[in-house]
Amino acid sequence: MEPSSGSRDAGPAVPPVAAVLPAGGSGERLGGATPKQFCAVQGRPLVSYTVRAMERIGWISDIIVVVSPENVETMKSIIEKYGHKRVTVVKGGITRHRSIFNGLKVFAENEFSDHLLQKPEVVIIHDAVRPFVEEDILSKVVMAAKEHGASLCLVSQAAGAIRPLVSTVIASAADGCLDHSLERARYRASEMPQAFLFDIIYEAYQQCTDYDLDYGTECLHLALKYCKTNAKLIEGTADLWKVTYKRDLYAAESIIKDNLSQQVCVITDVKEVVAQVGSLLHESLQSQIKVEAMSASLSKNDSHLQNILSGHCYNFVCVNDKKCAIQETQQLVDVLEKSNIPLLYPVVLILVHLDVSENIYFSIGMEELTRIKKFARELKKKNILVYGLLIQYKDQLLLQETVNSAAALIMALIKDRNQELIGQLLVA
Repeated sequence: MEPSSGSRDAGPAVPPVAAVLPAGGSGERLGGATPKQFCAVQGRPLVSYTVRAMERIGWISDIIVVVSPENVETMKSIIEKYGHKRVTVVKGGITRHRSIFNGLKVFAENEFSDHLLQKPEVVIIHDAVRPFVEEDILSKVVMAAKEHGASLCLVSQAAGAIRPLVSTVIASAADGCLDHSLERARYRASEMPQAFLFDIIYEAYQQCTDYDLDYGTECLHLALKYCKTNAKLIEGTADLWKVTYKRDLYAAESIIKDNLSQQVCVITDVKEVVAQVGSLLHESLQSQIKVEAMSASLSKNDSHLQNILSGHCYNFVCVNDKKCAIQETQQLVDVLEKSNIPLLYPVVLILVHLDVSENIYFSIGMEELTRIKKFARELKKKNILVYGLLIQYKDQLLLQETVNSAAALIMALIKDRNQELIGQLLVA
């Protein structure tokens, strides 16, 4: 989901590689007033995920996001809010090809940028609504474009990802009846990303007709038609799909939630009874999720916590026998804020209260519940989702069963990330 950023020396051994992300679509097929690239997924615009996928790769020097003129300020505010780097926003044209052409011009024509950016040897073109692109496929198309471009015996100076066709393609006759069908095994679906030697694709756009600019959709075809460039086709992975319809937004959210639910950090204090429950919780959870454990104060384990955060952990469980351990939890919140992780993804923070009293009634009263709700409302503004969970330690024989129930609730909260439940106290 969020691999560590590559260094400037990592990746393809080429001069600067740039990326152009067309993001000027109106989202007509999605429905609704908001273009799909700006629709929120887990509280964050879809385009931000795609930009992040590019900027975490150190060998991509510049990221050009091309948006319709009326959305320039919206895109700039997204860049500022989420701290994106190396990004230039460009006004798009009335069609996809015209927008991509405008994105390329920032490396060649002064009128499209306050200052010319360094011209890359290779440029990646990738849809802003394909947020799950990984470094591996980006590296493959870049290297294929460069290697074939450098070879004297090959004329290929471009490369693009492809996928097998899912459905058979048919052609209809003028009367609406079947004319013929294509042999599916011989054809592939063209996907993104695609990569080109910059001079090749820029020349193709300079030469292409208004008809191509207005009605064309395939960049590889332009390179073939105007520069005689036969693209190298690279088999892509299943996660290169494009968000087009509303159901795709739901699918994207599901994938992001799943990626955020791979690891949890369980934090307990050193008291024997709390440590015991923390250990049982660790055992119950580890069959479903990777578990990191901390069993001392945060101040003494700050480096340990930093290591966990660097591994991109987005879920934390704090086990305590205090009625309302907000003060202790605040230390974790401070560390999370410094890490900037909640800026990009919603973090789940589950406060587990261990009730060891002999009283048959709950040891948490209305005052403590009110404090938890207020604490949760404040942290929601920082993209930290706080939930309460009560474990009653009344019977040692039933403790394992109670902990298993707590683990099931924890996994449900982590996977669902339901913002309507923040501040609520659940009982295991």
